Amino acid sequence: LILGETGTGKELIAAAIHNMSPRKERALITVNCAALPANLIESELFGREKGAFTGADARRVGRFEIAQGSTLCLDEIGELPLELQAKLLRVIQHGEFERLGSSQTTKVDVRIVATTNRDLEEEVRKGRFRQDLYYRLNVFPITVPPLRQRQEDIPLLAQAFIERYSRKLGKQITSVQKKTMKTLQDYPWPGNVRELESIIERAVILCPGPVLQLADKLDISSLPMSSAIRTLEEVERNQIRKILKETRWRIEGKGGAAAILGLNPSTLRARMHKLGILRPK
Repeated sequence: LILGETGTGKELIAAAIHNMSPRKERALITVNCAALPANLIESELFGREKGAFTGADARRVGRFEIAQGSTLCLDEIGELPLELQAKLLRVIQHGEFERLGSSQTTKVDVRIVATTNRDLEEEVRKGRFRQDLYYRLNVFPITVPPLRQRQEDIPLLAQAFIERYSRKLGKQITSVQKKTMKTLQDYPWPGNVRELESIIERAVILCPGPVLQLADKLDISSLPMSSAIRTLEEVERNQIRKILKETRWRIEGKGGAAAILGLNPSTLRARMHKLGILRPK
C-alpha cells in the first residue's frame, strides 16, 4: 500500500517495485479507480460476458486476467465503491473471482500494489472503506513524503526537468541562479513533484536565454486555503521531529520524546506512523 499526497509520485514507486520484482518480465497493469465511472469499474477489473448488461455486445477480459503472473496497480484505491470492495477482498484472499454475467470461477496469480492520497484509517472510521480490506492491503505500507519534506531533492529534480524540457523544446539552458533555486526550495509545493515539473516546464518555455528564469511568482501567501490548513499537520510533524532529534530518537523513559511531549509512548509511535516520521538510518 503506497500512501502519499497528490503529485508525490506514487505510481512511479509502484512501477519501481514491479521492475525490481521477479514479475518484471510481464507488463505492469494499472487501473485508475478514480477515473472510471462506478458502473464500469467492475467490468474493467473483472471482465464481463457477452450480454452481461445492456450494451455488453462482446465478451471482455478484465484487468485481473490481463495481469495474470504480473503486478496490478490499483491507483487511488480509496475511490473504489464500497460494493466492489468485497469482491476485491475475495480476490486478495482466495485469488479467484467471477466475470460479470458468469458463474464460472476464474483463478489468478496477481501481485497487488495499491496507491491512495486518502487517509484510509479515517475512511474506515467514516464507513467509506471496508476495515477488512484495509487490513488486507496494509500489509506493507510505504509513505511517500511530500516535496516540502524533501528540500534537498529539489535541485536534483529541477535539473532533471530542465534537461528534459530543454531537449524537448530545443533550448540551451545551462544554469540556475542561486536565488532562483532558493525560491524553489523555500516554496512548500502543495502540488508536490507534479507542480514542480509544471513550473519548470513553463519557465523553460518562456526562458529567453541560457539562465533559467521562473515565469511564476512563487508566493506562499497566495496559496489556497487547503494548503494553509495542512500546515497544522506540518507543525505537529516538525515539532515531533525536533524533539526526537534532541532525544536522539529515544521515545520512552525519563527525558524521552514521549515524556517531553506529554504523550503516552504508544500514542507517539502511532502519531509518527500517521505522519510518516521514520528514524534516519
